[in-house]
Amino acid sequence: MRPSRESIPLGECICSYCPGKCCRYFALPIDTPESWDDFENIRWYLLHERATVFVDDGTWYLLVHTKCRHLNDTNNRCEIYNNRPKICRKYSNKKCEYEDHYVYDQYFEVADQIKEYAEAKLGTRKKNK
Repeated sequence: MRPSRESIPLGECICSYCPGKCCRYFALPIDTPESWDDFENIRWYLLHERATVFVDDGTWYLLVHTKCRHLNDTNNRCEIYNNRPKICRKYSNKKCEYEDHYVYDQYFEVADQIKEYAEAKLGTRKKNK
């Protein structure tokens, strides 16, 4: 069991106690869907394994659940830490998901969920003839 963030001794890195969650996915912002075509694109994302879509503070994201190839399986630490990409250098663990209790505004795991959401937002889709 991991210690709480507050109980980690001063000067120690929280990453030493974490399973490396931030290195097990990446999320890219996507355009907010406004039309059936937009929702169809998101539906396509969700038909792929290890892909989900979430909304956080009004911004939509494509989330790809895939481990960084440089995350050490034994200690969950970066094997190229001194040469890691800029995006990793900018990342802060001050507000990371260490605690496991982060909640998104919306979270879509399967294509049917986004279809139902689109119908709620846009109404029933008319069939093409």
